[in-house]
Amino acid sequence: MRPGALQRRGRRENGEDAEHPGNSSLSATVVPFRRRDLCVRRVKDPGFTLIELLIVVTLIVVLAGIGLATYSTSITKSKEAVLKEDLFRMRDAIDQYHADKGNYPGSLDELVSNGYMRKLPDDPFTGSASTWQTTPAELDASNPTAEPGIFDVKSGSDQTALDGSMYSDW
Repeated sequence: MRPGALQRRGRRENGEDAEHPGNSSLSATVVPFRRRDLCVRRVKDPGFTLIELLIVVTLIVVLAGIGLATYSTSITKSKEAVLKEDLFRMRDAIDQYHADKGNYPGSLDELVSNGYMRKLPDDPFTGSASTWQTTPAELDASNPTAEPGIFDVKSGSDQTALDGSMYSDW
């Protein structure tokens, strides 16, 4: 019972007072505050302690950190897969151009203008189609005046892959 609260004693179900059977009014007496009542009341209080809340919050933070690390790794893996696919498609288009025309394209834009690719893909790590690094082909001994053209294409990113290699070396 709370300190200073009134306790009703002797009340019957019909509203009569047990000490004065003829009196229908309720009588109230003040119960003195006892330390024992406060201790018993605290045990019955529902709720969480500060330690329990700190443990739960700590577990949530740890799980969120693990999830965030996994998420960022999966994003990097998907970008790497896109880069590998883009490089494969562009190199395939360069090879097809060389097989059809007998020489290598002068620029990557020639692959698009001649219909070997619909458009030049964006490098997933630089976010731009203009950052692709090209490797020129060797000079043709039978035609020394011809321009060498593009033999290979690589990423323009200076970042390191998850396996430790550089994207520009792929």
